Amino acid sequence: MSNAKIEVSNLTLKYGDALAVDNVSFSVAKGECLTILGANGAGKSS
Repeated sequence: MSNAKIEVSNLTLKYGDALAVDNVSFSVAKGECLTILGANGAGKSS
């Protein structure tokens, strides 16, 4: 078991035939911060 407070494994998200997120995995431990950066329309909200 991980000590992560947030853990995402093998996340994939499609809108119809468009692949928005492809097999993303990450974890955030207690006390860590995560920032997702990208241009407008890059899919950060996905």
